[in-house]
Amino acid sequence: MQRRNFIKTIAATGATGVVACSPFSLTMAGEPEKKRKKVPEAEMSDRLYWTSLMYKIASPVLSNMAKGELRKKMTVEVSPNWDGRDKGVTYMECFGRLMSGLAPWLSLPDDDTQEGKQRKQLREWALASYAHSVDPDSLDYLLWRNEGQPLVDSAYFSNALIRAPKQLWEPLDATTKQRIIAELKQLRRVKPPYTNWLLFAAMNEAFLMMVGEDYDPMRLDLTIKKINEWYVGDGWYADGERFHFDYYNSFVIHPMLVEVLEVLVNREVVKEDTYRLALQRIRRYAEHLERLVSPEGTFPPFGRSLTYRTGAFQALSLMALRKQLPEKLPEGQVRAALTAVHKSIFSNPTNFTDDGFLTIGFAGHQPELGDWYSNNGSMYITSESFLPLGLPADDSFWTVEPQDWTARKAFANVRFNKDYPVEY
Repeated sequence: MQRRNFIKTIAATGATGVVACSPFSLTMAGEPEKKRKKVPEAEMSDRLYWTSLMYKIASPVLSNMAKGELRKKMTVEVSPNWDGRDKGVTYMECFGRLMSGLAPWLSLPDDDTQEGKQRKQLREWALASYAHSVDPDSLDYLLWRNEGQPLVDSAYFSNALIRAPKQLWEPLDATTKQRIIAELKQLRRVKPPYTNWLLFAAMNEAFLMMVGEDYDPMRLDLTIKKINEWYVGDGWYADGERFHFDYYNSFVIHPMLVEVLEVLVNREVVKEDTYRLALQRIRRYAEHLERLVSPEGTFPPFGRSLTYRTGAFQALSLMALRKQLPEKLPEGQVRAALTAVHKSIFSNPTNFTDDGFLTIGFAGHQPELGDWYSNNGSMYITSESFLPLGLPADDSFWTVEPQDWTARKAFANVRFNKDYPVEY
């Protein structure tokens, strides 16, 4: 028996939040830019703020790629210490990473609200973009067959299809589906290093398994074995043989491990206990992430890939989406913390170019923060912090009252939960 809904049977808790507003306004999307109404942030609900910001990030990419014009319209920016790889990886990174974070929101049904119109438009653009992404005759055919980097971003590409199969995979025509499958299989040419890269190969194989294609069990088994060997305790994994204090546990390791294992459990390829252990660990790590949010909504800039901005909160956002937050983290508290983080990062208009694409930077345009592999397409992993948009507007995550997050309580001399290490 295939237990496709296994994950839903072991959910945890839920709740929601708001914070001080920046002086900037977001545009109400779904109509031409010049005709849109500017809504001050102070008048926005949390959800309206989130959806408006997500639309602002996604629409320049998908509206152009849907016409096969992303390469034509998106100016490529690379870090000052760029390593010289093919700059065409920019578009692969941009589309794959954006779709991974956007997919849950696009999985919601259509409705006649302003948000519903935004979702429908983005979904239509996304489906057209998928066709261009694998069409060798399209100008927006992605860089599947050169470099090793495409293995990374193919995993985000696949992850989006795993997160929203009915909305993003099933509607694709047969030719596009077969092209996607062929491109993912040929990426087996890339031998991943023994780091978080193992999960990129595993994600692709999990997707192939999900859609009934031949998959490589070694790329799955080895990944699960090595990641578990690299667990260092209290919710943290090393990235390979050595521990790195950065946000890669959230960018990649925890979310991809849990989602790969979910596919394998639903196909009865691994035992539920393996998944349950990974879930316990990501929930513990989510507690750490929430505590990293300062009273002002900022978070510490440590480790490499800081330009991935709010992507650092993917693990916490994923737990919110899946209704699996730790008992100590009410939904209202998590929503408030994540809203504060988004505002602290995106209040600076230099996060975007004049034509609406993300720039290299952390809390604005800061190209010097880029790593040797950084381009402005890489920045779209920030979409991973928007995963709770996959919960409908009437879900408790969005409707409960906001609560102060841990650091805000602590520095206001308000009672807050103590913190102790775990043994799993």
